[in-house]
Amino acid sequence: MTKNFYQISRRKFFTVAGAAATSSVLLNGCLGNPPDASAPKQGTTPTQTGSTTAANPGSSEGLETTTVKLGYIPIIESAPLIIAKEKGFFAKYGMTGVEVSKQASWGAARDNVEIGAAGGGIDGGQWQMPMPYLISTGKITKGNKEIPMYVLLQLNTQGNGIAIAGKHKGKNIGLKLDGTKSLFDKLKADNAKFKAAYTFPEVNQDFWIRYWLAAGGINPDADVELATVPSAQTVANMKTGTMDAFSTGDPWPYRIVADKIGFLSALTAEIWKNHPEEYLAIRSDWVNKNPKATKAILKGIMEAQQWCDNFDNRKEMSEILARREYFGVPFDVLFPPYMGKYDMGDGRTIDDKSMAALYWKDERGSVSYPYKSHDLWFLTESVRWGFLPPETLDNAKALIDKVNREDIWKEAAKEAGIPAADIPTSTSRGIEKFFDGIEFNPEDPKAYLKSLKIKKVSV
Repeated sequence: MTKNFYQISRRKFFTVAGAAATSSVLLNGCLGNPPDASAPKQGTTPTQTGSTTAANPGSSEGLETTTVKLGYIPIIESAPLIIAKEKGFFAKYGMTGVEVSKQASWGAARDNVEIGAAGGGIDGGQWQMPMPYLISTGKITKGNKEIPMYVLLQLNTQGNGIAIAGKHKGKNIGLKLDGTKSLFDKLKADNAKFKAAYTFPEVNQDFWIRYWLAAGGINPDADVELATVPSAQTVANMKTGTMDAFSTGDPWPYRIVADKIGFLSALTAEIWKNHPEEYLAIRSDWVNKNPKATKAILKGIMEAQQWCDNFDNRKEMSEILARREYFGVPFDVLFPPYMGKYDMGDGRTIDDKSMAALYWKDERGSVSYPYKSHDLWFLTESVRWGFLPPETLDNAKALIDKVNREDIWKEAAKEAGIPAADIPTSTSRGIEKFFDGIEFNPEDPKAYLKSLKIKKVSV
């Protein structure tokens, strides 16, 4: 992809943001209908399914549609979508025609949401952040066409890692890179820069490896060579020796260890414990047309997230995801990380369920709820690396209010009988802390930028 493909005029970006305050859509209506007798029966108690949702869901009666096409990438972030389909949670809430469609890459997902399901694409699905913002403002679409989207739910936290080629074992490339600057400098001097890859530029997995490098004094734009590689190709590229590092989601980092190709220098759970990871976002025109169906989708995913977070279900979940039609990987590379067990491949091991991928709750509270403060961090990090102009932060609130529809999440949660204690009362999770001691206060994102030694933006 060329640089021109990602160009966006500042006027265009802030026109979208400035219009946000007057363009929000209020969604009304609730389900509350009798349960659908034809829907697959599921356990209704926490001990059976890990769910705490109400046992009296709505039927398809009253829904604007029972069909939607949601795209996913074969990494663990997509588990709630797949489980909601496989375990009948979508059908339980009347959405009997949900299709979960595997995408070849993030670029393919973007292209498919541009054309929509009616044109043979998708209505929405799983996204790295801030892709829904970049698509909404036309920054990464063909012809810079704006495709407004709504962020509706956070799919998970954690479950990502940074994998390093085996040839670098013993070189102190770990969570902290203190003392390794000379290694990167020598590779650069020898015209053999350290090559690192992520699955799509200017989003989550790009940010994770950039943060990790910069925290160790390595400038990701000057000291290494960065590239985009689809997650399913990471193993092949590491085997051929064309890449030194990858930032991506499980099962691919752990697969590199299992196949004895390399080791894990860091889990993203170590870089930023309980960090926001990937999200459900759907085209806003679909949501505006189908508000009740949207909430039914959210209810099904919420119940799937609770099911996924019951560790008694994780063996079955790993068996489902390992199947050829979903991830197509061995069960043994999925199950241990899902139980918080990581052989890092360099003599270090982790055995801690709080470090595993989580879908419903973590130590900070709700995982599923899409905090606006997290969206602000992603936009701030975009400014840090020059992906978005500095003025973004002056208009961020209006843009976030337009794209992030946490209000729909709350409506769906209340209708589904989610306990009030599990429904956040603030759109901010508060101050976030990183492994290098840096803090992000959503009340003052510019102070965060000022505290960072390596950045492209001048603050």
